[in-house]
Amino acid sequence: MANGAEKVRLALQKENKGWKKWGPYLSERQWSTVREDYSGNGDAWSYITHEMARSKAYRWGEEGIGGFSDNKQHICMGFAFWNHRDKFLKERLFGLTNRESNHGEDVKEMYYYLDSTPTHSYMKMLYKYPQQAFPYDKLRQENARRGKADQEYEIMDTGVFDEDDYFDIFMEYAKADQEDLLMRVTVHNRGPKDAPITVLPTIWFRNTWSWGYEAFNYKPMMNGISNRLIEVTHRKHGKFNLYLEDADQLLFCENETNFKKLYGTNNTTAYPKDGINDYIISGRKTATVNPNQIGTKAAGSFTRMVPAGESVTIRIRLVNQTKSEPFSGFDDIFAKRIREADEFYGDLQKDVDDIELCSIQRQAYAGMLWSKQFYYYNVYEWLKGDPSQPEPHPSRNWARNSSWRHLYAANLISMPDKWEYPWFAAWDLAFHCIPLARVDADFAKRQLEILLREYYMHPNGQIPAYEWNFSDVNPPVHAWATWKVYEIDREQNGGVGDIEFLEKIFHKLLLNFTWWVNQKDETGNNIFSGGFLGLDNIGVFDRSTPMPFGGKLEQADATGWMAMYTLNMLRIAVEISLKQPVYQDMASKFFEHFLHIAGAMESMGGENLTISLWDEEDQFYHDVIHIPNGQSILLKVRSIVGLIPLFAVEILDPQMLDKLPVFKRRVEWVIANRPDLARLISRWFESGKGENRLLSILRGHRMKMMLKRMLDEQEFLSDYGVRALSKYHKDNPYKFFINGEVLEVEYTPAEALTDIMGGNSNWRGPIWFPLNYLIFDSLLKFHSYYGDDFEVEYPTNSGNLTTINKAAMGIADRLINIFRRDENDRRAVYGDCEKLQNDPHFRDHILFYEYFHGDNGRGCGASHQTGWTGLVAELILQVARSGEISQPKSEMMLDKH
Repeated sequence: MANGAEKVRLALQKENKGWKKWGPYLSERQWSTVREDYSGNGDAWSYITHEMARSKAYRWGEEGIGGFSDNKQHICMGFAFWNHRDKFLKERLFGLTNRESNHGEDVKEMYYYLDSTPTHSYMKMLYKYPQQAFPYDKLRQENARRGKADQEYEIMDTGVFDEDDYFDIFMEYAKADQEDLLMRVTVHNRGPKDAPITVLPTIWFRNTWSWGYEAFNYKPMMNGISNRLIEVTHRKHGKFNLYLEDADQLLFCENETNFKKLYGTNNTTAYPKDGINDYIISGRKTATVNPNQIGTKAAGSFTRMVPAGESVTIRIRLVNQTKSEPFSGFDDIFAKRIREADEFYGDLQKDVDDIELCSIQRQAYAGMLWSKQFYYYNVYEWLKGDPSQPEPHPSRNWARNSSWRHLYAANLISMPDKWEYPWFAAWDLAFHCIPLARVDADFAKRQLEILLREYYMHPNGQIPAYEWNFSDVNPPVHAWATWKVYEIDREQNGGVGDIEFLEKIFHKLLLNFTWWVNQKDETGNNIFSGGFLGLDNIGVFDRSTPMPFGGKLEQADATGWMAMYTLNMLRIAVEISLKQPVYQDMASKFFEHFLHIAGAMESMGGENLTISLWDEEDQFYHDVIHIPNGQSILLKVRSIVGLIPLFAVEILDPQMLDKLPVFKRRVEWVIANRPDLARLISRWFESGKGENRLLSILRGHRMKMMLKRMLDEQEFLSDYGVRALSKYHKDNPYKFFINGEVLEVEYTPAEALTDIMGGNSNWRGPIWFPLNYLIFDSLLKFHSYYGDDFEVEYPTNSGNLTTINKAAMGIADRLINIFRRDENDRRAVYGDCEKLQNDPHFRDHILFYEYFHGDNGRGCGASHQTGWTGLVAELILQVARSGEISQPKSEMMLDKH
């Protein structure tokens, strides 16, 4: 990467300070999160609702549209809007709770993250705001009417954008320096008539003074110095000035709860959190803002009539100095930061020739960088309550996460989706780090370290899964992500790898690996269980709960994940051993542990030696359930569970082994003295290079049969990637009979039809990027072993023979096609929504959904889960480098709109 201005800034500050101190660190939904739930029954969705949020001061974080804050969220900024028709200000994004929607919680807004540098020296997002009253009731009522078999009712379905009577609101940030933040809001009227809008750039302090702790008894303050200047004073940050060019009025209240409105009790202030809202909505008639222009929450009010087809611009500056002419050179600074952002991405994307793919990739990176969030959660204090607050219900002593009292989170973390999942998820985070490493390797490395710290990881070695239940189990992909990030960082650092990073992570992962072995291999037979493992409703049963009739489940995916884990740890140990030979013993340990898991998976399915996880009839891996009468049953569901053993693959080459004599002797001893284990190691002699050794659960016949099924378009292979469930089950649903009841697993390519795991996630047919990326990555490893001489039929039954590498690139190309325009100039991700497909103000903005329809590629689930769907950015890069990418569209086609 060239040493442009942005890369220089990155080099100046590897931690979240300096140029990274200020960024988009607010969530998009703090209401209805577990952290804010102080109910007696654990009903987080009802404790603070969307309507309550404007009047309730939060305890653990803040939210905002286009939110920006310091790295500990002391000083927060965001934007509120009013179209002069809504009953309250648009201060936060609206969405439905889990029980309000037919497919679970879902944001019902149109917004896009368009650009960001890794230091947030420049950022841009777009919010689309209807000019007619926002359809809150319509969205609630229609979604409540719909059932599981219906699609979700989205804001695009309500008609509020049909006649173009809406505002496109672009929010941009540019940093003049580390503590000098420029903000520009440009409001476009896309409608045929002039329309009014009130824009309220809002600044506030996260409320820490109401908790009752001596260390937080300080209350910061804001003062209106003139009609267009707010002085902001906080003891941790000193003094800042917020300049608001041509503001109509400055408004002040307190970031404190309106107890009278919410609970019918006395307020602690005459100007609570909703004071600015009430003042604006009442037509400036209520006395809910402080006339002395002081407070802990403030806004500049800008009411503008925007002519049809035209725009207005509002400029704001937050700086830790006094500026006599704060807007002098303002636009020049923006222009400079935009040029630097273009320079940064121009270098990063130098291998990608297709301008449309560059746009998709850059928006994917933008979504990931905008999705950073300050995540604050002290479980001990959350459970016992704060000194100045009412004592929590006694049930909190055994509430969710009560066994995680040590967990103290106060970090910037990459979120899956800052509205739908405004909390970290362990395996999501691991996938985020792959594309993040391309733009900011230091941030990616820190993300992987965070969950392994002593104040996150459980003393028993478990990694916290996600906020709703830290004790749940996510797939063990941290070691895999660690190695991938190390490789990317090494590539970008001229071939020099960060061994210290590897070693630090390796020691913590040893604790986690031991937890898996002790907790999830109860019988010690190297066959593992693990619960839902992130795959939600993939199975016949809810795998996170005890099996029916006392059965015990042994999982092909859990065992496959653990085989992969051992090989990831082996690879890391080998790399460290090249610098510190003492680690060769650890490489030997994981080498043999893998062989024992591979042997167990090949030969048995647990206590019953007559049944195997590999089904010879199906030529596929399945889970096995053991029931108390001694019977063992294969659960013959052709799902991605059975493909996960593909991920356990690693290659030992002779050049590497020659550098590690202790490890080499152990490998050779096993080959010579343990024929039962040696048969699990494939060996391939290359003239002039020597003998490579392949460590994989899948070899020979089983590998070919697995690929044959996976690459079959009548089964797993969709036009848009690999499905989570074989399409075979569309006509042949799997049926399990229990106590007179029939449980079915059928192919459902889009939203879930069951209530398992809350009913808002579906692994029974859709395409998911994380596992598709692991398939892609594993196939590349197989190709590096077998080379071009080994051919597969791609797709199955097509008669087309190709290399494993080209098959991998073909899968990646299909995944990219979800977002790329096809021959009809349509994007699969937007399905049959004509507005999104054709309107010039919609069609080039990309939404990165949680998962995708297994047959047509339509986006499903959370609409801004750029987290792991952001992996498309890495796929674009890898396919472009391979030269296997589809023919790029012409610039004429891209520019004609």
